Amino acid sequence: MKTGIYKEVQIDTSHRLLHYEGKCANLHGHRWKVEIWMEGVPDPATQILIDYSIIKRIVDKYDHQIILNQEDPMVPRIREFNPVITTPGDPTSELMASIIRDDLYAYCREQGITATVTKIRIWESPTAFAELSE
Repeated sequence: MKTGIYKEVQIDTSHRLLHYEGKCANLHGHRWKVEIWMEGVPDPATQILIDYSIIKRIVDKYDHQIILNQEDPMVPRIREFNPVITTPGDPTSELMASIIRDDLYAYCREQGITATVTKIRIWESPTAFAELSE
């Protein structure tokens, strides 16, 4: 029997979009709301698909971090003073949804959990989100 779960996590990050013309080309911050829907067969002993605290821990990796395109010329300079998480492209909410999905799948593979990320929604502001559905 498949079970579906949902977890919401809020994180604060800063980023900039290297290949964008407009305000978002400047380094700026967001309070992102990350919503995750997963489904699968719960563990027979615990009846848990994946612990909510694990989902939070995976998303929290990005909390209070600077996230930049790996090609951004700011990366080496900022790294002189602060850690930087780099992405294979501009760290848009669309790309971050894909990256967080991949992080969740990697954890599930490592732990032998058979689960599917059916949807991720990343709110970049109270009025705008990107959604990735499987």
